[in-house]
Amino acid sequence: MGFSLTGTHVIFFVAAVIVAGMVSGVFIAVTMNVTTSLSNRGDRVAEQLNTDFDIINDPNIIPLIGSYYNFYLKNIGGARLTTTNQTFQIFIDGELIGLSQYYFENTSIQIEGITTLYVNTTLASGDHTLRVVGPQAVDREFTFMN
Repeated sequence: MGFSLTGTHVIFFVAAVIVAGMVSGVFIAVTMNVTTSLSNRGDRVAEQLNTDFDIINDPNIIPLIGSYYNFYLKNIGGARLTTTNQTFQIFIDGELIGLSQYYFENTSIQIEGITTLYVNTTLASGDHTLRVVGPQAVDREFTFMN
């Protein structure tokens, strides 16, 4: 006895169901991967948007205590801002200031809080540019007179 027409149809139906299940599994895996990637990117963008600060000195009067210039940073982001030499880099007139030449008054700033950045450097009289690079590569430039 041979295979009937119904038997052949059953085999093709079972094969089609198996192939459809495998294809849907691939689609689910790809969809989950895309969803995870978008979620991670969204988290990074939200963190970057929550990380923001500004330099609020008067550009004509920079306080100098001893050999330290005092600059005031205000946290204008939506989250607490960690202020250490590992999270911030300081440049004056395009030159990187060494880690031992600056420090912050506080190790973190609350939302809308202010801290003092103390920079130990020698500057000639005239215009200078301070560039502060913080977490998430957020940076601010501030031009001031010495």
